[in-house]
This record gives sequence, C-alpha cells and structure tokens, in this order.
Amino acid sequence: MASITTLTDMKIRVLGCSGAIAAGYKTTAFLVDEHILVDAGTGVGDLPLEALARIDHILVSHAHLDHVLSIPLLADSVLRLREQAGRPPIQVHALPETLEALRRHLFNGVIWPDFTRLPSAAAPVLRFHPIEIGQRFVVGGRTVEALSAVHTVPACGFAIDAGPESGHAHWVFTGDTAPNPALWRRLAELKVGQLVIECAFSDDEHALALISRHLSPAQLGQELEQLGQPADVYITHIKPGEIRAVMAGIDGLASRHRLLSLEAGQVLEL
Repeated sequence: MASITTLTDMKIRVLGCSGAIAAGYKTTAFLVDEHILVDAGTGVGDLPLEALARIDHILVSHAHLDHVLSIPLLADSVLRLREQAGRPPIQVHALPETLEALRRHLFNGVIWPDFTRLPSAAAPVLRFHPIEIGQRFVVGGRTVEALSAVHTVPACGFAIDAGPESGHAHWVFTGDTAPNPALWRRLAELKVGQLVIECAFSDDEHALALISRHLSPAQLGQELEQLGQPADVYITHIKPGEIRAVMAGIDGLASRHRLLSLEAGQVLEL
C-alpha cells in the first residue's frame, strides 16, 4: 500500500456504507491510504487498534450521528498510543458549523470529554480545522476539495485527487444530499474516476426522501443524467431494510454509468 510520502494507487476501504445499523451493517466510514478517514460511522470500530492509531486526518461531511459517532471513541482509543509515539493531533476537517456541533453536542464534557483539550490544550489528540465549500487542501499527500451538498444540516462532499498516475482522476463522495445542481456543475470540471453517491430511500418513500433531503432511485437517475462522463457509480447510505427495494429501483434506471451497491469490507482502487 502507498505510504504518505510515496503515493501510488489510491485505495479506499469501505468500513461502513449503511444508513443505519443491524447485524452486518455499519454506518458511513471510508479509509483512504490507511491515514485518511472520510466520515466516522460505526464501521470504524472494525479496525484493529494499530490501524486506528495510524489515522492522521478525518474528513467529516456533516454532523449527523451516523457519520461522526466514532470520532470521540477513536480519540479515546488512540490517545495513549499516539502520545507514546510522539504523533501529532489527528486533524479533523469539516465545515465550521459541523465543528461547532461537535464541540457543543459531543465534546462538551457531558456526552464525552473534550479531546480537543486532552491530554492537554497544548497537545490534544484532536485538532479541528474549518473548511469551506470549494476549498482545496492537502491531507496525507492527497489533494481534497470540499464539494457542495444539500441536506437538513450544513453538509459537504469530498473529491480526492488520485494523483498524476491516474491522470488526476477523483474519488468523489457526495455525502448525504438532496438534488444539487451545484455539485454537477463542479463535477463537470473534474475527472471523475469513481462516484460514491447516496440513495437512502426507495421510490415508495419518495416523500420521506424529500423531507429528509436524501435521494430515492428516481431522483438519483435524474441527478446522474447531469454527470456527462461515464463513471463507476457506487450507491451508499441505503437503510438495512430497504436494500432490495432501493436496488430494484436503481436496476430499473436507464443509465450510461455502471451502477453498483457498496458493501462494508470492499476495497476500491483508483
């Protein structure tokens, strides 16, 4: 696997890709190149302790619990190991509103200790970095862009550049989002190698998808029509009890893209 300093193929391990929990289903989390975590749902807990301690960056799409609940537990698990190894704080990158929600509702001394000040304010295990839509920044040697998302709380997606060997193809994660023309305008300017996009509800629950600002298959099909270049499209965030209904709707779409459902444990390569 590529190291931080000598990057080759980008590997994305799917730790979780479900919209809720049940036996065998983990909520959203992707591990990129061993050192970058994209969202921090329940799937993070399947990593061994040594792998958890190698995570240096967490990209957070939004503040909903299924995407952030492993951040406080991860901080507690690796604090001692990282302190002994002299590793710097884990860098948490998210919109300012998301970071404020983490401070107020998780790291508040009531739900969980404030690991942005532990073991000390000068050398904490976590450090927060605000980002904004459209910003490009480098984590673990990879260039990342924060993408627009439309959700019930401030949210974003991420495009991660796989590097020159791939022709600067991007692994794109939409995060949780409703229909979003701004996303497709930006993706038209990027080389999309793989697209991970949510589809949380079946078409029978179209009204609920609208209220909760998620996608259903019919909406997904309309969104993908705006992606000009053919791409491998991976479906994420399906509720455990809805997989058959959602995928039946997706299988019925007429699309020039290759549409695939994600499963925890998969490894994507770009």
